[in-house]
Amino acid sequence: MRMPRSVSKTTIIVAALAVAAALAIVLAVVGWPGGDDDSDPARDGPTSASAGPSQPPPLDARPPRSLGSADPPPAPRVIPAVRSYEPEGGPGWRPGDDSRVVVDRKGPLADEADRLARELGLTVAAGPPRRGDIALALRPASAIRATPKGGDDRGPARRPDQRSAPRGARAPERPGEDQIARESYVLTVRDGQALITGSADAGVFYGTRTVRQALRSGDGRLPAGVVRDGPDRPQRGLMIDTARKHFTARWIEDRVREAAELKLNQVGLHFSDDQGFRIESTSHPEIVSAQHLTKAQVRRVVRLAEGLHVAVIPEIDSPGHLGTVIRAHPSLQLRGADGSAPRGTIDISAPGAARILDDLLREFAPLFATDAGGGPYWHLGGDEYLALTVRDPENTFPQLARHAERRYGSGARVQDLATGWLNDRAKAARAAGARVKSWNDGLFRGGVVHADKDREVEYWTGKEIGARQPEEYLREGRPVINVNDEYLYYVLGEPNDFTYPTGRRIYEEWSPRVLRGSGSVPAALGGRDRVLGGRFGIWCDLADAQTPEQIARGIRAPLRALAQRVWDPREPREPWARFAALGEQVAGR
Repeated sequence: MRMPRSVSKTTIIVAALAVAAALAIVLAVVGWPGGDDDSDPARDGPTSASAGPSQPPPLDARPPRSLGSADPPPAPRVIPAVRSYEPEGGPGWRPGDDSRVVVDRKGPLADEADRLARELGLTVAAGPPRRGDIALALRPASAIRATPKGGDDRGPARRPDQRSAPRGARAPERPGEDQIARESYVLTVRDGQALITGSADAGVFYGTRTVRQALRSGDGRLPAGVVRDGPDRPQRGLMIDTARKHFTARWIEDRVREAAELKLNQVGLHFSDDQGFRIESTSHPEIVSAQHLTKAQVRRVVRLAEGLHVAVIPEIDSPGHLGTVIRAHPSLQLRGADGSAPRGTIDISAPGAARILDDLLREFAPLFATDAGGGPYWHLGGDEYLALTVRDPENTFPQLARHAERRYGSGARVQDLATGWLNDRAKAARAAGARVKSWNDGLFRGGVVHADKDREVEYWTGKEIGARQPEEYLREGRPVINVNDEYLYYVLGEPNDFTYPTGRRIYEEWSPRVLRGSGSVPAALGGRDRVLGGRFGIWCDLADAQTPEQIARGIRAPLRALAQRVWDPREPREPWARFAALGEQVAGR
């Protein structure tokens, strides 16, 4: 839901929560009519809105119905799987001709209700809810019970009908916990009605995704009971290399929708590299490729993503991978003592180099500025600066060595100059209000200049010169995101020993703790306060190897597998074949 810039959405949600808390007290006394086809009048009370205090309390305040001698219904089957389900007796909920989506029409959940109503072919009403309706409501965080933590991923996930979710509220206590709280939800199906509650609109949205998928995978009915669900990791996403291969705005929008359906909350755009710069620029139009997105198209993508609680993360990689900038500004090309010119590598000692990058950052940061998915973010890049991939950077590029000592003192090296470069770009990004990320090979061991502590480390490889194990970053207290190229890199044309990842391999072998190769970091280092999540990457090294349509088909199963393992890192309950079939079913294929 779009809000005026002068009124933050967070402020509105906080106000709505206060109203919801007061309303819950009133409703506990006044109640809402309800019941199901086999409801007991003595239990449920009158169904007339004029019945007064004898009306039943809100759905999530009513006592659960006993299963009696009946077998418990299976948990709703969705991707990612729900983490806790407490079955109850009763017929469940099925949308019918008279069913409505009930919501406060002036509140922050109106957009969520409108979307769900369109998807299910229902109408939207202000309430009160009645038999056959599904309602959406905000609740204080204390009313959204905690989901089980799956961060150790050492054992199989318990079946959701084992009532394993602990009761009581859990306040945010570590980095990412507030995001997890906002994305958690409770789905209550009782007395012929359904109710989705969350402490924020993101959680309620994820509850609607569960409803939509469960109706497709089941018999068109939600089973009676209570689902308590939420992510184990706060960052879950997809990255698209739009620099090497141009993708249309419509194709990107489709990927945003696909990600949101899987409860992923990030889509990254790597839109600058040696092969292209793919977004319109007014500060430096000379670097923009012929095929590119206009700013209007990008705004449309970002608005769509924001409405689906997805952060769009921009990346302008530097100080390497800047071939498009160098072609327009050849004086910025780094040259070695022997005259060699490493591809895409700018001379970070050259006057004007920093200005161009900061111009672009200041131009584009506002374009991506939303608080969806924990954002706004800015990705600095930082990988594969070729000046640091040679054995002796100081003798190979003496101008960099001299500049490092002038700026940082005797003993400073080229790696210190590169670290300072990224710290300076990070400062500009923070000034624009963004959280900062960079690739792991942009952070170096030792040196006199150190990377800013709050920079998020996107760990993709440990194969480069001077490679550092992921444990090093974790022990330094740095937040890490898993983008392990062994499992999560879809590289077009499969160059350099890459192979297209399979959903089965991710589903059966990968977890957020598997950061490098196929080995896991120790459980003490791999919790969600250390490894914040994971992201699947489309890299277009051989851009013509696949069409956009082939790419969309190729990533479908791997993306579903990632969504499952990053939502709940424990060993999955279902075998791969059954999970793969479910993926097609919930997608409506």
